[in-house]
Amino acid sequence: MKTSYIYILTNKNNTTLYVGVTSDLSTRILQHRSKQNPHSFSTKYNLYKLVYFEEFQSIVQAIAREKQLKAGSRKKKIALINQLNPDWLDLYENIK
Repeated sequence: MKTSYIYILTNKNNTTLYVGVTSDLSTRILQHRSKQNPHSFSTKYNLYKLVYFEEFQSIVQAIAREKQLKAGSRKKKIALINQLNPDWLDLYENIK
């Protein structure tokens, strides 16, 4: 099975969060950064900084986790990010 990912993006000031799912994390983050879809949520709020991601062995698992995170509170998402990435560094360089 193809590896899949869930990820959380934020903006420069870490004020807005976006949860997404993909099977190609590097390419997907580049799409967000290049503002490929000018009307998207990530473009509107300038979300480009990868602050969290998880890897899964199937897209089905990744989608289930994405739904779980989206249904959770902002507080839970922040706690998750703080656990893995307490300085909210951009993790994109780690996945290229």
